Amino acid sequence: MANRTWKIARRGNAQLPLIIVLALAVVLVLVGKAQSGLFDAARVRITDWMAPALSQVRAPLDGAERWAGSIGEIFRVYEENLKLKDENARLRQWRNTSVVLEGRVRHYEKLLNAVPDLELNAVLARVIGRANRPFLRTMVLDAGTANGARPGQAVMDENGMIGRLYLTGKQTSWVILLTDINSRIPVSIAPGGVQAVLAGDNSAGPRLDMIAPNTRIKAGDQVVSSGDGGLLPSGLSIGTVVADGGGFRVALLADSAQSESVQILNFARLQEAPPATATLPAEAAGLKPVPPPAPVTAIATTAPQPGELTTKPKQKPFVMPPLSPAAPDAGSE
Repeated sequence: MANRTWKIARRGNAQLPLIIVLALAVVLVLVGKAQSGLFDAARVRITDWMAPALSQVRAPLDGAERWAGSIGEIFRVYEENLKLKDENARLRQWRNTSVVLEGRVRHYEKLLNAVPDLELNAVLARVIGRANRPFLRTMVLDAGTANGARPGQAVMDENGMIGRLYLTGKQTSWVILLTDINSRIPVSIAPGGVQAVLAGDNSAGPRLDMIAPNTRIKAGDQVVSSGDGGLLPSGLSIGTVVADGGGFRVALLADSAQSESVQILNFARLQEAPPATATLPAEAAGLKPVPPPAPVTAIATTAPQPGELTTKPKQKPFVMPPLSPAAPDAGSE
């Protein structure tokens, strides 16, 4: 009996702390709802107090995590390094080849007394804005007349030609893209040197117009600027010919939507001043002009008055010149 009473008492003592814990939990919930700002302030103070300790504990873990992640990065960098070394070696070979060919071309130009190409100066600019309207596709650059930018100059990125300047301010410039419906530039298609006009129509690939009849063009031909008219330098890379039904379009090398830094080519062909309007063609060519003939003075005549006799002026009689003796014939003696 006594043993049974002890078990009951023990069971009641064990349940007492659980009831106290539940009561405290209910009180804390009620107090938390009533005084939510008090607990938030306490939480912030505890976090601020434990922040240095958490930083010290987190530092070794961050270091270990970075070290574990750097293992894969090391292998990736190693593979990229091998690829870059291979590409660098191939570029050096092409550079040596280009230097040899450039020297050979200059030698041939000297032998043929050819007019050398004009040197191009480039201005580096950044793209600070783009405008894609239904009838206008342009970009804004942070270079203007203060940097040597002028309307009509070509704009290039690392891949090829993007467009040309059509409006320049002192600090900014507007570029009309090759894809714009208002863009028209003369181009040359290689191989063969076929002349055409690259016309934009607000699509990703401008079309080729004004192609001479009986010319052979196929997909994959390279399109460069022809330089006709002296507006753009010749030989600027533009794109590749692609077939489009019965016509041809050009897949541009440059992507204007991804370009961030571009070059403005300063191509200014010097124009000779025309001769003055009063200068004769012979004098412009370096010859002495022929003097004009003397003006003919008219002889004034007066009509005879009534009752006056009109007399003709005396004429000098015609005298036959003396005849010279005829030379004797060589056969007559």
